Amino acid sequence: MSKQSIFGRISSLVRANINSLLDSAEDPEKMIDQLVRDYTNSIVDAEAAIAETVGNLRLLERDHAEDVRAAGEWGAKALAASNKAEEYRAAGNAAEADKFDNLAKVALQRQISAENEAKQAEPTIASQNEVVEKLKSGLNGMKTKLDQLKAKRAELVARAKTAEAQNRVADAVKSIDVLDPTSDLGRFEDKIRRQEALAQGKEELAASSLDAQFNELEDLGELTEVELRLAALKSGSGTAPAIEQ
Repeated sequence: MSKQSIFGRISSLVRANINSLLDSAEDPEKMIDQLVRDYTNSIVDAEAAIAETVGNLRLLERDHAEDVRAAGEWGAKALAASNKAEEYRAAGNAAEADKFDNLAKVALQRQISAENEAKQAEPTIASQNEVVEKLKSGLNGMKTKLDQLKAKRAELVARAKTAEAQNRVADAVKSIDVLDPTSDLGRFEDKIRRQEALAQGKEELAASSLDAQFNELEDLGELTEVELRLAALKSGSGTAPAIEQ
């Protein structure tokens, strides 16, 4: 499993989660907490993938070590068989000497086979060791980013709340714009003006009614004067009482 395949998959998952959170426009604090959880889960996934890679590498290393050990053992057996063959040959027993020489050849073939397998595995082991080191470094980088995200959480939440408060203040200021007749204050002022006009109308109506009452009093005064003069005529004085100056 390559470094790119592990971290590429995890990186795609993290980006998808971030985009989903941003698109949903959730509460900033909840969004950051969810991001921390997603990133933590991604680190867990990376650790599992790296552990599997390391496990496979250790299997290769054990197989390589077994091949190296086997090659050594077959070499020792080949040497032992060759020495035994020489002993029989020195004793004049050619048949037994040839027999042990053949055993030595078989052992040497096994040694060569084990050595070849060990050599073939060495480049793979070397490359896998390099990949594992890069994976471990990438994992440490992810953990560092997570620590930074956790440390940044309080600042990001505070900034989000500050921005929200600023927007609310701006909306409130706009709603009471004294120069805007459509604002809340403008509509309230218009209502007051209508009430003032209504009060003025009632005052004018009351004043008009009061003038009418005074006019009635003047008319009543004139009628009373007429009655007095009529009474004087009937009493025979013949002279209408003079109007007092």
